Amino acid sequence: MATTAIDPARLLTDDMLERFDQRAPEYDRKNSFFNEDWEELRRSGYLLAAVPTEMGGAGLGLDEVCRLQSRLAYSAPPTALAVNMHVYWTGVAADLLRMGDTSCRWMLEKAADGEVFCALHGEAGNDMPLLLSSSSAERADGGWRVTGHKIFGSLSPVWTYGGFHAMDTSDPAAPRIVHGFIPRSSEGVQVVDTWDTLGMRATQSQDTVLDGVFVPDELCTLVCPAGFAGAGPFQVAVFAWGLLGFAAVYRGAARRAFDLTVQRMPERTSVALTHSMAHHPEVQHEVAEMRIALDAMDALLETTAADWAKGVQHADWPVRIVGARYFVLTKAFEVVDRAMDLSGGAAAFKRNRLEQLFRDVRMGRFHPGNTLLAHELVGKLCLGINPDDPQRWG
Repeated sequence: MATTAIDPARLLTDDMLERFDQRAPEYDRKNSFFNEDWEELRRSGYLLAAVPTEMGGAGLGLDEVCRLQSRLAYSAPPTALAVNMHVYWTGVAADLLRMGDTSCRWMLEKAADGEVFCALHGEAGNDMPLLLSSSSAERADGGWRVTGHKIFGSLSPVWTYGGFHAMDTSDPAAPRIVHGFIPRSSEGVQVVDTWDTLGMRATQSQDTVLDGVFVPDELCTLVCPAGFAGAGPFQVAVFAWGLLGFAAVYRGAARRAFDLTVQRMPERTSVALTHSMAHHPEVQHEVAEMRIALDAMDALLETTAADWAKGVQHADWPVRIVGARYFVLTKAFEVVDRAMDLSGGAAAFKRNRLEQLFRDVRMGRFHPGNTLLAHELVGKLCLGINPDDPQRWG
């Protein structure tokens, strides 16, 4: 295992970003994984950004990783989104270790040795990810047998450990969630090629079918009550690193759309104008709205991630995390949509980078913490309503 700390300055250089920027449209057109980007990020130590320095990583906190992710997403949103799935697991493990919880220490050691983690939480028809599951976990000698169909498994070509959750319903009155990690080499794991999507195509987030996969107890980090009743530091850390990481990616994509727009407007002309379109009052209005939205996104994301990194003990962390993710994603949509409005017909062509950004940002709606779940959770928690109430509404 590596023991020499990584210099954060080498994780993501301007030269790397330039190459990522050039390759992103090609990955999108071919619907192919970002192999070259991946190798560069692996060699630079980016995958160990959140691993503690004493274990060979860069030791960055959530706020610092979010800034890196936004920089990466500015050039290549799909690359940043997929890498987030690995980095957030190492961030969760590092934060738990700082809290005195050693249950995920082994993940940091494995990451330092080159293992790659992905998230196998997505399930069709499950709108309460991490807290409920359509996958089953049955107790076996020395571990669990896990069966289920997972979707949106980013990093499918390269992951070696899949972080999963599944439901133990052996006691129907007290269902439990089993959280753990499945080695890709396990019998019963099948990655199914399904990824041909609107945007974020290079993530190659294929389906993963688990057919009675045996997971030993040492790879099961937590068994807890289903729903919010079982939520603790592990789940909140996953939400913080996962959801704020998503927000950082879409913030970076929105910033790119803004910069492309500001660069383009002085070049656009109209036969009805003496000056460029930059002098059009509605163009100025729209650009101002974009900039204000970006500043608000930055302020909320930076504050929320920094508070988490500093260990601020907010009693309402779930509200803050889910709310920040929802706000940033919503504003990213607005910024990119305004950029499309101002671009004219040029953005309809594949050769225009705004076209890909428009499609990539659409995918933000499918991440956990979408509008339905965000408003339900934030509203119920603020009003003191138990989210686990079996009568969900009414």
